[in-house]
Amino acid sequence: MGLRPSEIAVIVIVLCFVAGYIFVLWRLVSKTGNSGPLALLFLIPLVNIVALLYLAFSEWPIERELKALRQHSDRHPA
Repeated sequence: MGLRPSEIAVIVIVLCFVAGYIFVLWRLVSKTGNSGPLALLFLIPLVNIVALLYLAFSEWPIERELKALRQHSDRHPA
C-alpha cells in the first residue's frame, strides 16, 4: 500500500515549509552572533521558548560594538 499523489504533495509542501523555517531561523540566529545550529533548538517544544529567551536577553554583536564605540568616544572627546 503506497502513498497517494495528494499525500506525497502534502508531505513535499510541509518539508519545504520546515526547510524554509529552519533556513530563516539559521540566518537570524547567525546575525545575533551565535552559532547557526542553535536554530535547530527551535524545533524542540519548550526548548524553543528557552532559546528565544536566551536570544532576547543576551548581548548581540551590534550592542557590544556600540558599547565599545561609546567607551572609546568617552575617553577621546572631540
